[in-house]
Amino acid sequence: MRILHTSDWHIGRTFHGSSTMDALAEVLGALTAQVRENAVDVVVLAGDVFDSATPAGPAYTLLSETLVALSDTGARVVVTSGNHDSAARLGFQARLLRDGIHVLTDPLAVGEPVTIDDEHGPVRFFGIPYLEPALVRQHWTDVELRTQSQTLAHAMDLVRAGMAAHPGRSIAIAHCFAAGVDATVGLEREVRQGGLDVVPLAVFDGPDYVALGHIHGRQQVSERVRYSGAPLHYSFGEQNKPRGSWLVDLDAEGLADVRWLELPVPRRLVTLTGPLDEILSAENVSAHSADWVCAVYTDALAQTEPMRRLRESYPFCAMVQHRPDSAEEPTERSYVERLRGAVTDTERIAAFLEHVRAGHGPSERESELIREVLDDRVRADALI
Repeated sequence: MRILHTSDWHIGRTFHGSSTMDALAEVLGALTAQVRENAVDVVVLAGDVFDSATPAGPAYTLLSETLVALSDTGARVVVTSGNHDSAARLGFQARLLRDGIHVLTDPLAVGEPVTIDDEHGPVRFFGIPYLEPALVRQHWTDVELRTQSQTLAHAMDLVRAGMAAHPGRSIAIAHCFAAGVDATVGLEREVRQGGLDVVPLAVFDGPDYVALGHIHGRQQVSERVRYSGAPLHYSFGEQNKPRGSWLVDLDAEGLADVRWLELPVPRRLVTLTGPLDEILSAENVSAHSADWVCAVYTDALAQTEPMRRLRESYPFCAMVQHRPDSAEEPTERSYVERLRGAVTDTERIAAFLEHVRAGHGPSERESELIREVLDDRVRADALI
């Protein structure tokens, strides 16, 4: 059996105020062509299908058109929800989709596989939708589920029980922050909101292959545990990370081969650093006028209307930053700098406590209480 592992489409996401819908449609069209050219049997989409829990109409249109196009190649499709998705909205039309398209969003169905047969017998696909501990612990009251690690460990226990009840080769699909991965700053860490944390690799023991989503760059956590990353660049922090999917082959015994399929990049991303006049040099403009540009100019003094000047030469200049070469590194971080570096509410609270306590952050017990309060808030917000 041949499987294409993709994830993190983030349909509806913008890039510095510009729509990515047309670019994503182009890339997903190329992905569909690869599915056909490589005779893929099953496409696995590991979460963050949409960028928002309330996607606009065109996002649904692009998803529907892509799923139909993938199905028309003859491939089956297995989709799970991620932390950006609303499981209810993504899953509401699952029963209405054509045969061969499976959208898995129900936590209580984690141990029940989608079974797809090949010439060697059944392959069991176990989809784990993104599991928010504060919301799903009501389903498993006999298990402590306060962290992402605990929650994924329990879900994988259910998967292994399902594997025992349904013998055959197996694929697990999950959306999480696994230990040891290289994240893109500002993009993926939001999954650690509140009491969530990283998931140890050992949690994923058992299946022949584990298709993960959430990290936007290609990652090989182990030979059989991988992230495919996003099909499109959504941040300048991703600009040097390739875009593509994993092509996974199973034989009669299990995992046989994994190789990378590169996807096209509709518009390259580049960061240009140096004095503003150097960034605007004819050589740079000739090489990068059609690229998305982040300009970091190092002049000692701030320049007048740098974005206007840059966009006259770089129509797709998306960011401009002033970072003087002579700037001295501060010996201690100010409160404002701590807040700027904080991504989650937990980190913001820790930054505040460090500020008012002259550098002393929360104790272990205080950290536990903070996580409990934030988890309770998440659960209360979900019930509104």
